[in-house]
This record gives sequence, structure tokens and C-alpha cells, in this order.
Amino acid sequence: MERTLWYKDAVFYQIWPRSFKDGNGDGIGDLMGVYEKLDYIKTLHVDAIWFSPLYPSPNADYGYDVMDYMDISIEYGGMEAFKKVLDGAHERGIRVVMDLVVNHTSDEHPWFQASRRGEEPYKDYYIWRKGADEKTPPNNWDSLFEGRAWRYDEERGEHYLHLFAVKQPDLNMDNPRVREEVKKIMRFWLDLGVDGFREDVITFISKREGLPDGSKLLPAAKGMSHYSNGPHLHEYLSEFRDIWEQYDCVTIGEAPLVTPRKALEFIGGKRPELDLMISFECMEGDCFMQEYIPHRFSLVKLKLIWERWQKGLRDKGWNFLYLENHDHPRVISRYGSEKYRVESGKALAASYLFQQGTPMIYQGQEIGMTNIRLATIGEYEDIQTKNHYHRYFTREPEAKRMERIWRASRDSARTPMQWDGGEHAGFSAGEPWFVVNPNYTEVNVADQEGDPDSLLNFYREAVRLRKELPVVRYGSFRQYERLNGKLFVYERRSKAQRLLVICSYSEEAVRFRAPRGYDLKKGRLLLHSHGEEIDGSGFTLQPYETRVYLFQDRRPRAEI
Repeated sequence: MERTLWYKDAVFYQIWPRSFKDGNGDGIGDLMGVYEKLDYIKTLHVDAIWFSPLYPSPNADYGYDVMDYMDISIEYGGMEAFKKVLDGAHERGIRVVMDLVVNHTSDEHPWFQASRRGEEPYKDYYIWRKGADEKTPPNNWDSLFEGRAWRYDEERGEHYLHLFAVKQPDLNMDNPRVREEVKKIMRFWLDLGVDGFREDVITFISKREGLPDGSKLLPAAKGMSHYSNGPHLHEYLSEFRDIWEQYDCVTIGEAPLVTPRKALEFIGGKRPELDLMISFECMEGDCFMQEYIPHRFSLVKLKLIWERWQKGLRDKGWNFLYLENHDHPRVISRYGSEKYRVESGKALAASYLFQQGTPMIYQGQEIGMTNIRLATIGEYEDIQTKNHYHRYFTREPEAKRMERIWRASRDSARTPMQWDGGEHAGFSAGEPWFVVNPNYTEVNVADQEGDPDSLLNFYREAVRLRKELPVVRYGSFRQYERLNGKLFVYERRSKAQRLLVICSYSEEAVRFRAPRGYDLKKGRLLLHSHGEEIDGSGFTLQPYETRVYLFQDRRPRAEI
């Protein structure tokens, strides 16, 4: 089948199914809830849905601990419900992408149960090693979620590797049989009609031979240099490409610590191993590597990250653009302002939606959902959140520890979707599995639907415009005011069009002067968050004001 690279013109919408919409009233989001909302998703002008894992799972990490790769969890409605959603999405011109989690499985997966018993052919499906004794692990590696990276198994009499939770043992991708299992999984879903995969921590699947000790200077990440971008990674991805290149699908690799130069090793060249890569760098505008090591938000840092990716991949690869997903707290609470929630939400939307690449919107982002603030650690659900609370910063006062949790927990992205101001935010007729953010009465879809100035309708118009403007697909990127800590101003330029995007990140009024060569009165104001009074050379931006101008330099290539 000829591959059409459809993803270059697409906008994705990510669904974390447990919290999207409950269709049967048991308090857990499910696929029939998704089916009810397919028309809503269509109104966002998106082209594809990315589902976080839907597979059967004991939910130690809410689906990222897979128990069966070729089935759909009964709590989400089972395989028949999935087929109904898949068909319904396709009927609406919306593609469906699955989460492929193949660095690890659940410890309840039949493969692992057979492996711990030493049964063939599963004996070496996982990474087992002997330690000096049951209390002494084979090396000093840390788990990213839960203590040390090794757990002793009494039945096998050996330690198994788990880079994430204890209940998430790492697969041994060096075993050719395991790689054949991955290919079988891919074929199963692609033959069913799925349109591609988001591949979870795919750059971790190859570990260095001998599994040597990691640097002691990297607490919480000891060993990462030996399994991130490991020795056989490109070889294994090339094998997987042999499968997916037979389909008109997309492959999106999640890649912690990847740089633009490193990304091009995967998505560049004549035969790229992946189509897109999810980099975490855009999430470092207010932290060092991850949210639990914070610093004050720096717009300049964020702008330079964006610029580096735009220029680094230009004509060589294709960007994946996002500001929220299930692994990060809500962006308005981080980079924006809860006081100016709508205004800063619009500034953030315009900041990334008009860059070159494939954007993704995470559920609730389009209405400006914010972080949840819970009183005690016992009220949180996420295993990573609990691990950080109990393992790090334990000598800090309780209030400060909980402030870190409020600021950094992934659970803030996982509160139930706020559909209306009724009971349980319209998410479920029953008691939701997790607490609903109390601000649902003022932040919800229903209230924003009929308001032309709402954040929801701003997202709709921004997505519509970016899909209709050739300059967004083809144009070059240039940033103005690079070292200005209050303004993000960038230009997209093609032969026929120039797009000027102006976004304030300040709670104060900021004077803006148009870049040389721009007369704002000659531009067409496509999108704005405030009033329209200007002079030709500039104006004063109100708090978090946003404007997007189009300039036609020659005969336009497309009508808007």
C-alpha cells in the first residue's frame, strides 16, 4: 500500500480513556463514552485520535502495564466497542492511532508468568539476572517510577529488570522471538484498520550488553545512559519499519532526552525508522528535565527550545507539536496564568498551533482545564506521583512537599473531562473513579460552546486556519524578540504568504512594535483575543493578548 504521509496535514486529539467520558455509569471512562463524543471531536477539526492504552491491564500504571496486546479491556467496553468507535471515527474522516507499549508488559501478562517459571519459549522474553543474593541487585540502576530497577522473584530465583513500576517488567528485545511478537501485534491492529501507533518510550528498548552500573551522579536515573538510545535500537526499529511501511499509517516515537540532532537519526534520511518523535524539551520551560525539579517559568528558554526544533528539523524531518498530554500537568497552571486562564490559554494555543509540524491537543486542553490541588498524598492515584512523594524531598515540610505534588503530578492531567456544570461535570452518571476538579462549574464544554470568545472556539478557529493556510505547512520559521521575556513573536513565511503570530505572556500591558517590513494595517487580522485598535507600526498588548496576522505578498495560493 502506498504511504501518503497524511500526518503532515493532520491535527491529533489525545484521549486518556479512563477520564474522557463514561458511557455506562460505572464511573470509569469507556469507549461508548468516546462514541457519544465523536461528533464533538469532529467539531475541533482534528483528523486523528491517539488513544492511550485500551488493552486489558491490572492498572498499576493505568494501562501502560499491558496484560494482553491483542484485546480491549472489558472496563472500556471490549473489542466490539472498539470496532464501533473505529468505524464511527472513520465515517467522520477521523483516523485512530493506538498506543504501542513494548518496552515492558504487566507482570500479570501470560508471557511473564511463563518466564518466571522458566518455561520455553518464554524463559528469555524478559531481562533476568542473578545478584549476589536476593537482596543485592545485579547492578545499581534506578527505576524511573519505583525504587531500584530490579525485583527479586522467588519462583525464578533471579532478579528481573523494571525501568518503570515493579509490575512493569522490561521485555528482552534482544530475543528475536520478542521482536516477532511485536511485529505480530502491529499486524493485528493495522489489519483491523488502525491507522498507526504512538510508541511508548521506544528509545529504551535496547539495553547495553553486560548491563554495567550507571553513573552515581544521576540520582533517580542511574543507568539511563545504558538503555536510552541503546546499541541495537536502530536495528530493531528498522525491523519494525518493514511491517508498518506496508500500510498507510503513522508511527510516533516517544523519546525522552532526545535533541533535534538525535531525532533526525530516527525521522530523517531516505528511510526513516519513525515518522514523528515526541520530545520532552518543550516541557522544560519551568523545570530541569522533569517537573519535580522546578524553576521559575522562562519564556525565553521555551522560545529557544521551540526555535531549535523548528530550525533543526526544517527540510530534514517533521515536528510533533504539543503542550499537554497524560504525562504532564496542565499547561495553563505551568506556563500560563490561572488568573488569566482564558487569555493565557489562547496565547499558548497560538504559540504552538501555527508552528510547522503535526500538532496534538490533549483532552480538556481546548477548554483550559487546570491542575487539581488535593490535600494529602493519599488522594492521588498516580504511581509516579506517590513514588516521588515517598522517595524524594522527604526532609522538606509537608506543605512544601505537597506544593511539589500539586505542581508536578501527572494526575492533574487525568481528572475527569469537564463536559458541563452538572453533577460530576457530566462525565459520569455514577461516582467518578477520580476526583473532578472543583472548577468544573466555570470550566466546561457546555458553557463554552455558545460563547464566540471562549477558549474552545478559539482552538476550533485556530485549527481551521492552520489547515487552510499553505504557509503553515510549507513556510519557514523566524522568531523576533528572541530575548524578550514577555513576548513570543514569530513569523511563518512562504512565497505567497507571511503569518505573524504575536503572543503576550505578561499579566501587565506590553508595548509591541512591529518588525521591520511589517505594516500591521496592511495585514489581515485572522485571530485575536482582545480588541483590534492599532496603528501601523505597533500597539499595546493587554495581559496575555494574542494576535495572528496574514500578509499576502503575491497572489494567494488558497482562499481562507
